[in-house]
Amino acid sequence: MKVSVIGTTGYGGVELLRILHRHPVFNIHSIHSTKEEVPIWNEYPHLYNILENQIEKINFDRISTDSDVVFLATPSGVSSKLVDEFSNKDIKVIDLSGDLRLKKPGEYERWYKKESANSQLIEEAVYGLSEWNREQIKRSKLIANPGCYATSALMGLAPVTKARLIDTESIIIDGKSGTSGAGKALSKGSLFAEVNENFKIYKVNEHQHTPEIEQQLLTWHEGIRPITFSTHLLPMTRGIMTTIYVKLRGQYSTEQILYLYNESYQNASFVRVRPEGNYPSVKEVAGSNYCDIGLHVDERTGRLTIVSVIDNLMKGAAGQAVQNANIMFGFEETLGLEMMPLYP
Repeated sequence: MKVSVIGTTGYGGVELLRILHRHPVFNIHSIHSTKEEVPIWNEYPHLYNILENQIEKINFDRISTDSDVVFLATPSGVSSKLVDEFSNKDIKVIDLSGDLRLKKPGEYERWYKKESANSQLIEEAVYGLSEWNREQIKRSKLIANPGCYATSALMGLAPVTKARLIDTESIIIDGKSGTSGAGKALSKGSLFAEVNENFKIYKVNEHQHTPEIEQQLLTWHEGIRPITFSTHLLPMTRGIMTTIYVKLRGQYSTEQILYLYNESYQNASFVRVRPEGNYPSVKEVAGSNYCDIGLHVDERTGRLTIVSVIDNLMKGAAGQAVQNANIMFGFEETLGLEMMPLYP
């Protein structure tokens, strides 16, 4: 099957190329950017003698005619315009930006400080949290791929939220990400001298994944109240660790909560629920599509601590996008994604 990728000069785009290059069904037919038309290895020399594709200008008619699916690895504010051009064409679209995720009018403008996409497209887009929205993804032509922090947080919270075991006013999410999550755009905050041997909080109570997390939690439990969500920058390239704290409604042991999570994710090939007393680290999922989860109930306080880790470029972006493409076309969702984590 033929695949086009728009936005291949960013980290999410080049990660898509890494996955699709070895995918047994999807073939990279064309790659596109608004930058100059040069071989992709000119932008990413590590692809020399591996991918010879030329970066092409965006031609909507040609992409729609030649390819079966197009991935949009473009920034928020750009994707919405591209999706609009594909809306009446016979091609499936997976958007990795935040442009189609927020359904409530005014939320996108408030959190992203940009003009929102066409309301009809937002309504049509299915939220691509693969393990929890499989049936909707199967029937969809347009996917809003989840954000990296949102993926990690929601995978950690889903089982206890759906089982209604938590105090809905008690959710605290502490997220920490590597620098690749900020993309390639130059900024003072991502300079080596600013990040190296440093650890800092950013976008305090203002991160744009906040309403995305709340929106999905509300589909699982209508009583969910606003969350507290903090984000921090780690001095490393890849990875997200999300530590979540929630108050339990009733007395439960770690063993009981682990049983719930193992039951919830028994058919989820990319979710590994760690045994009691074992907690994941970001390096243990690096370069893979896994989400690893560790749990502990503090019986003294009645709080549950959830540790969820992903690779922000894989399960948090390109990996989940390809997983969604597999589901859309009726393939095994693990196809082309069964790579072992890179360690050490």
